[in-house]
Amino acid sequence: MAEEKKTVMPPVQEEDISTGSAADVEAVMKKYDRESNTRVWEGWQKWAVTAVMAAFSLFSIYVTLFVTWLDLIRYPSFVGSVLIIGYLNFPVRKGPQKVNYMPWYDWLIMILGAGAFFYVVANAQSLTVRLGTMNIKSYEIVIGVVGVLAVVELCRRSVGLPILCVAGVFFVYAMYYYWFGRGFGPARAVRQVTIGLFYQTTGVLTTPIQVCAKFIVVFIIFGAFLERTGISDFFINLANCAAGSSSGGPAKVAVISSALCGMVSGSSVGNTVTTGSVTIPMMKRTGYKGEFAGAVEAAASTGGQIMPPIMGAAAFLMAEYVGVPYSNIIVRAILPAVLYFLGIFICVHLEAKKLGLRGIPRAELPKFMTLLPKIYLLLPLVLLVYLVSSGTRTMAFSAAISIVAAIVVSMFDKAHRMTPLSIFDSLAAGAKSCITVAAACGMAGVIAGCIQMTGLASKLITAIVSVSGGHLIIALFLTMLCCIVLGMGVPTTANYCIMASTCAPILIQLGVPQIAAHFFVFYFGIVADITPPVALAAYAGSAIAKAPPMKTALNATKLAIAAFVVPYILAMNPAMVLVDTTALEVAQVAVTSVVGIVALGVGLEGYMKGEVPWVLRIVALAAGLFLIYPGTVSDLVGLAVVVGIFVFQTLTHRKKTAAA
Repeated sequence: MAEEKKTVMPPVQEEDISTGSAADVEAVMKKYDRESNTRVWEGWQKWAVTAVMAAFSLFSIYVTLFVTWLDLIRYPSFVGSVLIIGYLNFPVRKGPQKVNYMPWYDWLIMILGAGAFFYVVANAQSLTVRLGTMNIKSYEIVIGVVGVLAVVELCRRSVGLPILCVAGVFFVYAMYYYWFGRGFGPARAVRQVTIGLFYQTTGVLTTPIQVCAKFIVVFIIFGAFLERTGISDFFINLANCAAGSSSGGPAKVAVISSALCGMVSGSSVGNTVTTGSVTIPMMKRTGYKGEFAGAVEAAASTGGQIMPPIMGAAAFLMAEYVGVPYSNIIVRAILPAVLYFLGIFICVHLEAKKLGLRGIPRAELPKFMTLLPKIYLLLPLVLLVYLVSSGTRTMAFSAAISIVAAIVVSMFDKAHRMTPLSIFDSLAAGAKSCITVAAACGMAGVIAGCIQMTGLASKLITAIVSVSGGHLIIALFLTMLCCIVLGMGVPTTANYCIMASTCAPILIQLGVPQIAAHFFVFYFGIVADITPPVALAAYAGSAIAKAPPMKTALNATKLAIAAFVVPYILAMNPAMVLVDTTALEVAQVAVTSVVGIVALGVGLEGYMKGEVPWVLRIVALAAGLFLIYPGTVSDLVGLAVVVGIFVFQTLTHRKKTAAA
């Protein structure tokens, strides 16, 4: 088999290519990203902890595929297991950690927290009967409080404070509702809330954890195996073949490769670090500023989560939540994803033209024919998509089969061939990635449980309608803010579970079609990774680029402008996601939206055929919004303005060329 030709960059000055080391990246991630702050295990202790995590993965796969347990056995056993591996990995605070050290109080919290959920497992039959009459004993209330607090503390350690603050507000409201609203008094209020949040499948054990235990965990494990087949390197080389030689090629390579890798990884931050270590130095060598290079990688990696057919595993979950076939979801996701990446691509291209940047010489790029023999790396993905979309197997079973396919595929590449040891490590890595997702899903359950117990959903809808004055655009804006806050620092799959449980029902009640509502909240939950102040993907990119974190985050937000515009359009005009529409309407939406995204790029970058004056930049931004906004009149106005700007820029450019 022919070996891939490695890309060799032209020699440039040292100051132009200065990038952060692995230690720099780790330091920044430990500062901003809770998921990066883990205990340090070495020697036999490391092997023991790894074995526990690998056992968790095998247990999760086995239960998902072969076991039909009662809900009060299956889900508490899952959460209890997560608490064990969670406290083995996440310390009480950020910062340097002692090797092979876990304080006594962490052991105590882990044992008591996991023990609380395993108590439910051991007494599932009795509790199922007694819950019907709310006959829960006083010591069982204490057990429930301990279990919920253990999940809260793990979420604080692994995910962060934003989601806990939101959950805390809802919890306080639930206590107020029962204590004062229902006149239960403090003891009875605690009892009622604890039963709802711990013992019934309306709190911690509600839909997010159920979906996590049934589907997410297997998909995360599949992703861990797939990463070890070398598919990321394949995607980067493929992107180099496609766009490396064009103007500003390395940035376009970053957009393409990050979109492909991101859809599989399910982590904006993880993908930024993985592909960014290759693409960001390439961009800086070409001439892009550090904050722009880091922003391109962060925005593209974040967009990978909305990239069909995988969408960071969210496509499979959305099919489950919405109740439509998986193939239906990926078809509806195509146009919004195209607009998102087109927006980034246009900004990257215009920035390259403005700076006069060149691409990588073709002679130094890998040839497509050298990559073709490695096309087999796509087989696990193709198999997964086929099995799920055809309905041949369940989603969980399809993911399990694809894990086996990933192992088989790795055997054809000596550099990435999986051995029993690497399979063991893959199982452990999958388990570790599940911790933050499960903890966040547990908090999403607390939020959803408090809303359900108190009937707060109808009050929230009434409040949003009241504040918005009945205007959908204002209601959408308020929901957007909620999604960004709830999505801060939360992994993709857990992020979507939270949004689907809390924010989507509000939009549906306001008249937004179900599928459009789910796309809206999913998009805005995801962009929290590049939206200040908690822009974890942007901070990861800034660490590699050795650029200011906030400047990088602001650049990433600008590049991802389509992610802030498209969701509004698909909510107000669901034709973008193929709801109640015709082929002609879809074509109109597609064409005008594409032109609109180009106009937005011109306005943001200030370049077309040459420098664009500020006045025309503002006009271009307005024209772009007119084109993206649904309506024939707005489309015609926007199109006329864009044509006018293009003609003006062309004539101005010709005059300058002639004068030169």
